[in-house]
Amino acid sequence: MSLTAPTPTHAPATPSSPANLLVWIDGKLVPKAEACVSVYDHGLLYGDGVFEGIRVYAGRIFEPVAHLRRLYDSARSIRLDIGVSINDLQKAIETTFRANGFVDCYVRVVVTRGPGDLGIDPNKSGKPVVFIITDKINVFPPELYARGMSIITSSYIRNHPNSTPPRIKSLNYLNNVLAKIEANDAGVPEALMLNHLGNVSECTADNVFIVRDGQLRTPGIDQGILEGITRRVIMELAKKLDICCTETVLQRHDVYTADEMFVTGTGAEVMPVTQVDGRPIGTGTPGPITKRLIEAFHAHVRQS
Repeated sequence: MSLTAPTPTHAPATPSSPANLLVWIDGKLVPKAEACVSVYDHGLLYGDGVFEGIRVYAGRIFEPVAHLRRLYDSARSIRLDIGVSINDLQKAIETTFRANGFVDCYVRVVVTRGPGDLGIDPNKSGKPVVFIITDKINVFPPELYARGMSIITSSYIRNHPNSTPPRIKSLNYLNNVLAKIEANDAGVPEALMLNHLGNVSECTADNVFIVRDGQLRTPGIDQGILEGITRRVIMELAKKLDICCTETVLQRHDVYTADEMFVTGTGAEVMPVTQVDGRPIGTGTPGPITKRLIEAFHAHVRQS
């Protein structure tokens, strides 16, 4: 399957309005209202597919190789053949955000198993469907980045590694969605999720960091997390700033007694957490290490 999209003859001088956005689907740029998949697509019927969220900063795709490698690893893990090279897919992403006139935006790349019948057998699906959305995203209200946010601990756990491994970024995010509903019901924007052992894993769409005695700590991949690209960048920036960072097991006690806390993700970027389950974290305001890393991250994405 060829996924190389034609380069538009000209790009809009300003970003397209939300109603006029173009979506790349199976090699063609089409208006948002016409970008459709079959109701028989197994991505819709069974969550059978994978996706990736990517940022564009200053007209450049942020960490394209890392993001696309994770997409292809997820697809390989569920035995889904995307059928195109990473380079071709990267070109299609560039074509899409430029066609929409974006300099800064969020990119969603989705690969489904494709249309089939009403049975679960993936062998009955046709060829995979690939589509790319470029748009603005606001995961959290802007004012929270300055004052920090409150979160709760969800009663829903992250997937057991012998179920759908959390390292696969699949289209089936139902347990994350249920945890998000709990957060909404509690009047907070995010929820902390534990793993099957009761240890801290991650939030519904973000990796978790705490600071204790000047040192950064975060759950390792053996704790049922998605290997976040932003997470990895923050760990690298911490090293450059001589901030010790350790991957370790965290329990709720460690969170409740932390000096600082923040979460990271492609959509969220770096968000301070100042209260968990009604308990203030540290002083109840974003801490100095969190602020240093936020500043370092913002500088990094503009220089990459």
